[in-house]
Amino acid sequence: MDSPNQSGPQRSWAKRLGILSAVLIPALLSGCTKEQIATGFFPVESKGATNHTEAYTALWNGAWIALLVVGLIVWGLILWAMVAYRRRKHDRGLPVQMRYSMPIEILFTVTPVVLVLGFFFQNVQVMEKTTDDRTPGEQVIEVAAKQWAWDFNYETENVYYAGTQVELDGTEKPEETAPVLYLPVDTDLEIRLHSRDVIHSFWVPAFLEKRDMIPGRDQSLHLRAEKEGEYVGKCAELCGEYHSEMLFNVKVVSKEEFQNYTQSLADQGNTGQLGPEYDRNWYPKEGAEK
Repeated sequence: MDSPNQSGPQRSWAKRLGILSAVLIPALLSGCTKEQIATGFFPVESKGATNHTEAYTALWNGAWIALLVVGLIVWGLILWAMVAYRRRKHDRGLPVQMRYSMPIEILFTVTPVVLVLGFFFQNVQVMEKTTDDRTPGEQVIEVAAKQWAWDFNYETENVYYAGTQVELDGTEKPEETAPVLYLPVDTDLEIRLHSRDVIHSFWVPAFLEKRDMIPGRDQSLHLRAEKEGEYVGKCAELCGEYHSEMLFNVKVVSKEEFQNYTQSLADQGNTGQLGPEYDRNWYPKEGAEK
């Protein structure tokens, strides 16, 4: 069959696509603030919140920028091929058939390998700084999750706070009555996570970290809070009927205010620790009744 006639104004279509892209991309980004873009659309208050947040943000921003560049190139090539090699009304027969292109084959093989290796090594470096952080804590605090509230044992200060369930009543800020976890600023913290009954999840969105809390499998979170302020926390695991009411607040305060707070707990008689005797499946000793 005859080869197709590929003549036509191809450059004008490429120019139109370029103009369209130049108009759409700024329009899409115009609704975003500089802070939102800088933090990768993570919570704005996460910037500088802990010694881990910058590493997470840099990894996330680098990842989506790299993938966006690759995506734009791929989408551009697809659109260009659709326009440049479209069938025209004067074309006859089938287009010229090509078996393969060695440069394209090499590009399609090398690019994914480079991306995967780059993401792998970046992830390893970030994990060493964050999830694998085992810096000894100047303050050790146990967070015990229970249906549907939180207990906080300030182990270093030997005092505790027993949380009660938040009751959602339709107000705009029900978290104002939620349990409060106090953390001293610029202090190495070891937050030990423990579940008293079912699977929960400790999540402070501004800290960009979340940890599952599985009964019988305690773990810890090591970090340094670097910015004073108030943050919202919640359980991120569906844990029962009142999961939505399992809220808490985090207050990062000065070391002096933290000492004053723990002393106020001692003055209230909240000395010692809320131990495993409050767990749902706790047994006083092996073989004894619950």
